[in-house]
Amino acid sequence: MNFEKIKQARYILEQTSHSLKVQALNAMADNLLSCKDSILKANALDLQNATHLSVAMRERLALNESKIELMAKSVQEIASLPNPLGQILKGWQSESGLRIEKVSVPIGVIGVIYESRPNVTSDSASLCFKSGNVCILKGGKEAKESNMSIAKILQDTLKKFSLPSECISVLQDYSRESVLEFIKQDKYIDLLIPRGGEGLISFISQNATIPTLKHDKGVCHLYIHKDSLLEEAIKIVINAKTQRPSTCNSIETLLIHKDIAPSLLPLLYSALKEKGTQIKASQGVQELLPERVEDLESEDFSKEYGDNILNIAIVEDLESAIEHINTYGSKHSEGILTRDIRSAEKFLNEIDASCVYLNASTRFSDGGEFGFGAEIGISTNKLHARGPVGLEGLVTYKYKIYGDWQVRG
Repeated sequence: MNFEKIKQARYILEQTSHSLKVQALNAMADNLLSCKDSILKANALDLQNATHLSVAMRERLALNESKIELMAKSVQEIASLPNPLGQILKGWQSESGLRIEKVSVPIGVIGVIYESRPNVTSDSASLCFKSGNVCILKGGKEAKESNMSIAKILQDTLKKFSLPSECISVLQDYSRESVLEFIKQDKYIDLLIPRGGEGLISFISQNATIPTLKHDKGVCHLYIHKDSLLEEAIKIVINAKTQRPSTCNSIETLLIHKDIAPSLLPLLYSALKEKGTQIKASQGVQELLPERVEDLESEDFSKEYGDNILNIAIVEDLESAIEHINTYGSKHSEGILTRDIRSAEKFLNEIDASCVYLNASTRFSDGGEFGFGAEIGISTNKLHARGPVGLEGLVTYKYKIYGDWQVRG
């Protein structure tokens, strides 16, 4: 990989007008649609070689016409968003008469490392391009053909607008040694965004010399308070667990207040059984179910299943639920179902997570659902961005200082 060319592309992209970037993005969306047959052909090769993957991982990997149309729509939505660059975030005049402006600017070069889902290629590239950042993409080897097909379409579009293809670069060496070298290129790369399993995040965190914005595992919880509406609560549980169990914003553990458990659990059990959910239950839950299920072990609370498996436990009160979530949660997305505003506000204020929900499914933790067009990841960091990272999370700022020949006394 020619990092010097990537560095040159960075300065060209920084000077590219917003209107030209919008035109290029819309053309990318059109070209994704017109080339969908080649994308599907590449994806079929990946799936053919993915027999060793779990059902959940294959579901993430698989593309169809509908998913490609959604990819293109996402690129169009990103194109339509306001320009995040050149915004005066704050302005004032100092005692020395200096006019100071805090202005949004690109971060520079962003490396994105991800697994399985090919749509991350177009989402990440589009978000970086719109925000004036050159990106270097490193997808998983299981999606190699799909990612290369999508990236080539985007790169070919750049060339038609006389922009360097290095604006959207792809790391094609999948060896561990190559990745290790890549994540130490702090001379050329300004920010690293890893999104994937616990092993990937751990490897990057321990070895990278580049500042990192982590899309960590999603150990998400839903807590049902004693005054929750039973029918509505069941609908949300079913959505949060079974709509797409492989996603990082689906719940892994359900906590139920002891007072509502006897009336809720038999109904919930039937609904989950209908969806084929594998339940792991604490002893208190087992006693309230119509039949025995797998026992819940303490180590299960820390697992991200990425599958249709759900831990269910009973808690004494709101405080116990908060303590449990802050102990086992991955700071991703957590929710409470309640009609009591005081309990709701206590939960929303005291839970340590990037997204905290009241009476809604955690599945809404998504850049598109938040109105960002897409996301480059869901950050579990506290600096510099948190939650779904859209355009605003891909810019930084600098101070512009206007003087009138002042010197400091």
